[in-house]
Parts: sequence; structure tokens; C-alpha cells
Amino acid sequence: MPNSKESIEYVIPVQYRKMENLHIVFWLFKDIAWCLGIPLLGITMIIPTLIISIVISWRTRKLMSELCHNLAITFWISANSFWMVTEFFHIDTQIAFLGITYKHLAMFPFGIGVVILAFYYLIWKPRHKNEAETM
Repeated sequence: MPNSKESIEYVIPVQYRKMENLHIVFWLFKDIAWCLGIPLLGITMIIPTLIISIVISWRTRKLMSELCHNLAITFWISANSFWMVTEFFHIDTQIAFLGITYKHLAMFPFGIGVVILAFYYLIWKPRHKNEAETM
């Protein structure tokens, strides 16, 4: 007989799944535009990609495992988008301050995402072993 943790189902409503799938489309167009050097499309795609990521994070806020992973994705998209913009405007290799380039400033949101996941795996999850999770 499965314990209560094994029998819990995480169900995503169809409208949420459709939004998540559309999010992937926007994200791919953003990165394709970056790869092909099409600034207008790449920068334009930041807006729906980031907005949907924030909405997904909000909708999953009641499950800490989902919230932390979705927030990490939101910060990843932010960092990735900032890096892309610095390349489009040819300032990625310029020094922002103290020998740090503009591209390397993307490490701040990347780092925030890592900190969120570290919090989840090292602090939250070990202290909440009996709570429902998806990861």
C-alpha cells in the first residue's frame, strides 16, 4: 500500500499547461532571434517570456518545490535576457565597474536562481519531509 506522499497527484489544469507550452514557444523565439542576431524580435520576446514565467511562479506559489523551481527559471530568463541585450547593443565585453563586464552582470540573477534552489534543497526540503512536493 503506497504511503500518502506517493498517492498525491499534482494536476495541472489544461489552461495552465497551454500557457506553459506557449511560454516555451516565446522562449525559443527569443533565443532563436538571439542566435540569428535579430534584436527587435529577441527583445520583444523578453516581455511575454518573462511575464508568463512570473504568472507560472505565482500560480504555483502554494507548492514550495514548484515555486522555487519556477522562480529560478524566472531569474534564469532575466539573466539570459540581460545577456542577450548586452550582446545586441555590443556592450557585453565593456567594463561596467571594477573589471566586471556588462555580460557578467547577468551572474547576479543567475546567482539568485541558484540561491533559491539551494534554499529549497538544503533548507526547506530537509525540514519539510512530509509535505507534498513535485521534485
